[in-house]
Amino acid sequence: MASRTGPGDEGRGPAPAQDVVLFELDEHGIVRGSGVGAEALLGYAPAEADGRPAVELFEGLPAIAQHNGRAPDGWRGPVEARHRDGHTVRMKVTASRLSGRATRWILTGTPVAEPGEPDAVDLLVWATRQGPLATVIHDADLRYVWISEEFRRLFQYPADDQLLGRRFSEVHPEPFYAEVETRMRQVLETGEPLRHMVRPVLPGQTTDRAWAVSISPVKDEVGRVRAVCVTIVEDTERYWAGRWLSMLSEAGTRVGTSLDVSKTAAELTEMIVPSFAELAVVDLLDVVFRGGEPPTELGAGAVALRRVAHRASSPDIRMGVELGDAESYPDYSPPARSIAAGRALLSGQHDPGFAKWVSLNPYRTAGVYRYGLRSMISVPLRARGAILGVLMCCRSRDAGFTESHLRVAEELAARAALSLDNARRYTRERTTAVALQRSLLPRRPPERIAMEVATRYLPTDFQIGVGGDWFDIIALSGARVALVVGDVVGHGVRASAAMARLRGAVRTLADLDLPPDELLTHLDDIVTQLSAESGDDAEGKDEGTGATCLYAVYDPVLRQCSLAAAGHPPPAMVWPDGTASVIDVPTGPPLGVGGLPFEQAEVAVPEGSTLALFTDGLFESRTSDLDARLDELCRALTVPAASLEALCDAVLKAMLVGPPADDVALVIARPRALDADQIATWEIPPDPAAVASARENALRRLREWGLGQLYFSTELIVSELVTNAIRYGRPPIRLRMIRDNMLICEVSDSSGTAPHMRRAHAFDEGGRGLLLVSRLSRRWGSRHTQEGKTIWCEQDYGE
Repeated sequence: MASRTGPGDEGRGPAPAQDVVLFELDEHGIVRGSGVGAEALLGYAPAEADGRPAVELFEGLPAIAQHNGRAPDGWRGPVEARHRDGHTVRMKVTASRLSGRATRWILTGTPVAEPGEPDAVDLLVWATRQGPLATVIHDADLRYVWISEEFRRLFQYPADDQLLGRRFSEVHPEPFYAEVETRMRQVLETGEPLRHMVRPVLPGQTTDRAWAVSISPVKDEVGRVRAVCVTIVEDTERYWAGRWLSMLSEAGTRVGTSLDVSKTAAELTEMIVPSFAELAVVDLLDVVFRGGEPPTELGAGAVALRRVAHRASSPDIRMGVELGDAESYPDYSPPARSIAAGRALLSGQHDPGFAKWVSLNPYRTAGVYRYGLRSMISVPLRARGAILGVLMCCRSRDAGFTESHLRVAEELAARAALSLDNARRYTRERTTAVALQRSLLPRRPPERIAMEVATRYLPTDFQIGVGGDWFDIIALSGARVALVVGDVVGHGVRASAAMARLRGAVRTLADLDLPPDELLTHLDDIVTQLSAESGDDAEGKDEGTGATCLYAVYDPVLRQCSLAAAGHPPPAMVWPDGTASVIDVPTGPPLGVGGLPFEQAEVAVPEGSTLALFTDGLFESRTSDLDARLDELCRALTVPAASLEALCDAVLKAMLVGPPADDVALVIARPRALDADQIATWEIPPDPAAVASARENALRRLREWGLGQLYFSTELIVSELVTNAIRYGRPPIRLRMIRDNMLICEVSDSSGTAPHMRRAHAFDEGGRGLLLVSRLSRRWGSRHTQEGKTIWCEQDYGE
């Protein structure tokens, strides 16, 4: 055979010895003939080695016979040859197909004279084969032609070269490796290298690792791609460092998007599962939900926490504690221990405290043994020195947590804890503001009024959740009832304070029994004055007060309602036949504009009707078409409901698609009419002698109503009121008695002079009449009418 020299070898020293024929092998790798070198180099006479496997004579010789025609045409490499006398001879052997005989091989070789002086080719082969890089070379058909030892170790390939000549897809039929083969073909076609990151679970490994894969083309002297070289390097640490850094960065945008404690906790678990853990749980102290101040330290013993959020990678994993439920964590449990230690704690199935705690809950036990969640990180949630709760993350045993994961979990918990504490502080401020707002509204309708009433107030989800919407139900004289809804412009404490002032002003004006249009006129003056007094704030902004209001007075005797509106949406009425419509009320300007009059409307209210008053927050999330919104409200009011309370809930559900963008005040009232036998009216002649007949008529009607216990007080009240009307008033004079939830006595005349109570001295002959009336009645007063005035009083008569 020819010497292994070529162009460019000059000056490299003497050429190596010429290869000599050693043995001829059959298709099974069995020696079937000896060459001249067999006896000269190895001591085997002709035919002495026949019938022996070649692999017994040469250590390191590949099993050539196993290639069955798929192997390359030859092989060359270093081997340890066994001499006939037992010693070894280091040789370089070449295996070549025997010309004309496809299944026969011939081995040629030469001894390595100086083992300590390998040539450059040997060094290159050894370095690439034995180096730390996992490298493999595939030919143009993606057949293995060379495999490094590190690659063999990673993929658990056999030490011999039985894989040489096999296709990549034959060795790795899994779908994951099909993508790698596709990329290799791409490199063959384009000649451009590719690099990417993969996370396979290699043979013999239990967890996936990150590998940087480099696929490079192998080109000949003219630039043709003849093979591809694939090199993989483990990059797990850098890969996860990048992932954790990305996760922490993502936490700043995904966690804490709202000032809601539960939503913030849910966002944290959604980000953790499945990228970091297979199960994530957030439990908080009850004080966090209430917006209170959490403790800086917890005493020894069990820790009571409430489940706020949890998420699992599989719906089959049961949590053991439902959302909103509380659980007491014993002092040996990992969550309690991490809170006590003030740092993240790594625990698992080998931790006695973990095993004991898991055994207390069957669902938790199933999570550990059925789903393999045997690795756990518990991280205390602390912010601004206060303890909020704990974050728990669980993984399976095969992909358990390590110490490096503790830092990631601690950083996630620290960032989430700040968002949770901000939400807690917002909850506290909003709860305080809403409590203040609700304290300024009536908690319940007045007792013994001529209507059934249900109310709702929903604060906005904007800012701190308070605004200027209000409602009121005011008992007036003569069994009449005033219904009020209003809306101060703006939100926040300023609007809430302005609302309280306006509500107080409306109540004061209502005590004067003013008609609705006159009341709004006076209220408009008050708002104008308040706006002038408020002036500009510290930033120079105009803090003037603007508001809308609807004031309605229902008279159960006349069965009619008087209404006036100041820039406010009109009310709706559900009629006895089940239909609903909007009441046509002349809408005046909003309060605070000044200088424009208000008009009053009168509406008959049949028995069985229902009246609905509301603020415009009921429509904020709907279309801008006011008529369409009112039609939608009318449809909602006609939905059958078991009670007015249920009707309020149905209306809010139908009109609001989510948390209201503005405050919502809703009043639904079902007026009640008085029967004719509950009312008695007498005309009184302007003669002092008529006082006696007035007393007799009143006492006779009391007997008919079965109110004998009120004889004495009613006789005195009627005598005083009728006497004053005859003495100081002008005819016509009228006495009216109304029996409702109380006894009402009214004396009217056409004089506009209002009486007033004064203290009589010891020897005064008069001045005690109204004092007696006030002592004998529940309350009393006077109101001006178009015809004059009316003096009235109310008496309780019990059951």
